[in-house]
Amino acid sequence: MRVSPHVGRTIHKTFQVVCAVIMTWLFVAMPAGAAEQQGLEGIARGFPSLLDLSGKKLADGDFAQWIENDRLHIRIHYEFGGGRRIEERAILQLKPQLAQEEWSWRELREGKIYREFELVINKKRATAQTNEGKNPERWSEQVDVQTGRAFAGIGFVLAIQSQRDRLIQGEKIELQTVGFTPKPRAVAVEIEYGGLDQMRMAGRVLHGDRFVIHPTIPWVVDLFVDVPDTLVWLANPPPAAFLRVEGPLAEPSDPVIRIDLLPGGSSGPAQPVRANVR
Repeated sequence: MRVSPHVGRTIHKTFQVVCAVIMTWLFVAMPAGAAEQQGLEGIARGFPSLLDLSGKKLADGDFAQWIENDRLHIRIHYEFGGGRRIEERAILQLKPQLAQEEWSWRELREGKIYREFELVINKKRATAQTNEGKNPERWSEQVDVQTGRAFAGIGFVLAIQSQRDRLIQGEKIELQTVGFTPKPRAVAVEIEYGGLDQMRMAGRVLHGDRFVIHPTIPWVVDLFVDVPDTLVWLANPPPAAFLRVEGPLAEPSDPVIRIDLLPGGSSGPAQPVRANVR
């Protein structure tokens, strides 16, 4: 799930962000950038698919969420085969408002950590390590993020759900995340509504509201790092459960991947729908 989150690696996350077949996310719009929680999330389990943009399956997913100690816990695993595996975890506070507390993402190859990123929002701490080259690299940084406004990976899906009505009415929402490039740094992101689409998934044609997560990166950094937007679709008509996400797997240079709610069958590109379904 990533997520991530990347923003690069964080929104993998993004994207890496992912989903459950049974979703019971019941949130209302959040005032002044903070999400108020209306209904507790329940236990959910699902098996999403991670694909390339042509619809070819790359990995099988296993999603689980549960409540523990008044916190929502989310765990996502992706099995690519050949000893490659991705794991994403998140912890979110539900009361008195929606706020992400922790997020982690790591890629393992043959049982060894290949890349790993972690964010503890309430302690303003982010760590990263990569073992891609001959010399492993590690970072531990204090980051300027605010609890209730900062999200990463699968947390962005919940943040978008909580503000769906405001976004569809044309508002743009500014939130925070941490981008791993690979050194951690706080990054602002802007979220806006992109329109109603239809897409083929698991042999069915489904409708989804498209939301765009755009990292607002300082121009000096932007000269050297091309960070693609991440797209999140929520089911339409409501309840607005997660439907699909498309974005870089982890780093900005990674291939853009797709995560579908429903596994199996064909997975086609999203196409605009002329008449909105509300």
